Amino acid sequence: MKETDDFYEKQEQPFKEVLLSLKEIILRQDKDITNVLKYGMPFFCYKGKMFCYLWIHKKLQQPYIGIVEGKYFEESFLIQEGRSRMKIMMLDFSEDLPLETIEIILQKALNLYKSGIIKV
Repeated sequence: MKETDDFYEKQEQPFKEVLLSLKEIILRQDKDITNVLKYGMPFFCYKGKMFCYLWIHKKLQQPYIGIVEGKYFEESFLIQEGRSRMKIMMLDFSEDLPLETIEIILQKALNLYKSGIIKV
């Protein structure tokens, strides 16, 4: 857990505060979610399978939640860019986090695993 803690501690404000808040939101969605560091970024796994991650968009300088199985989502606010499988949900740190929307997307992502669409 030290590596993941170090990741968050090294972030500059306002990113640090947003990323820490997102971490808590994600972890409270299910007891089987864990936070690990992969590829230098915080990933969240459900029963060992990666389902989402946090990162900062380099060009736009905004934090986002990456949904690993984003190809299953049709929501217009999720952005695919050049990714074949993943989609991202951009967040504006100058505004309150859209908690309800975040939780709906996270639950929808978790349901892919819980329903067996994505094997765990």
